[in-house]
Amino acid sequence: MGRLEGKSVIITGAASGIGRAAALLFAAEGAKLIAVDRAEAVHDTAEQARQQGGTAQAMIADAGSEDDVKAMIAKAIASHGRLDALWANAGISGGLLPLAEQSVEHWQDVLRINLIGPFLAIKHAMPHMIAQGAGALLCTASVAGLKAGASGHPYAASKAGVISLVQTTAYSLSGTGVRINAICPGLIETGMTKPVFDGARARGTEHKIGQLNPLKRAGQPRELATMGLFLLSDEASYVNGQAIAVDGGLSASMPYTGKPI
Repeated sequence: MGRLEGKSVIITGAASGIGRAAALLFAAEGAKLIAVDRAEAVHDTAEQARQQGGTAQAMIADAGSEDDVKAMIAKAIASHGRLDALWANAGISGGLLPLAEQSVEHWQDVLRINLIGPFLAIKHAMPHMIAQGAGALLCTASVAGLKAGASGHPYAASKAGVISLVQTTAYSLSGTGVRINAICPGLIETGMTKPVFDGARARGTEHKIGQLNPLKRAGQPRELATMGLFLLSDEASYVNGQAIAVDGGLSASMPYTGKPI
């Protein structure tokens, strides 16, 4: 316990799924948390964190709005005097429309939240962390940003962009003492993937969920939260510029039949 003791932390997309799991875990580990989401349920996240003895405030904000991002960072600074860690986790799926049916507006919406959002978080958090001489940034990418076949086109493109953003930013931060990494979830049971799980259960094929990875199962939000905890803690002090897959082994291989070799 206490791996983030006293640290000022922001998590976006904290109303549900990975963001909520991370918020509850981080608060339990001593973080002074600002939980951010555009959904009202973020207040429930903060309340749960406080009920378990943590320090947490909720904020309604759009992760793809520059004014909102400035405001959430200002809130952390005003409340806690500094910003030690930020997890740019907010994202949307964009659905699975055929490529020929996708509009420019659809792409712009997905990219605004999934890629421009992390850019804004990095842009406005960096100056405070650089002034402190330390800090840790984390962005939620996806295995869909590593290889094809895991999502729709705009989502995959946005997550590939996040990985590139993290890698290039690591060098922009050279010598500052500020680290940045990406986490690449595989199939995780969250609100975003609910249609996949609901459909499988309705068809009676729930046992096939996650069958393409070596662990033969889907992941749970807390399994991503624990990796995020490591990457934002001092334990990961030499981990920088990486895109780390947490996917049951899915990205470790090319597709295969699943038969023993």
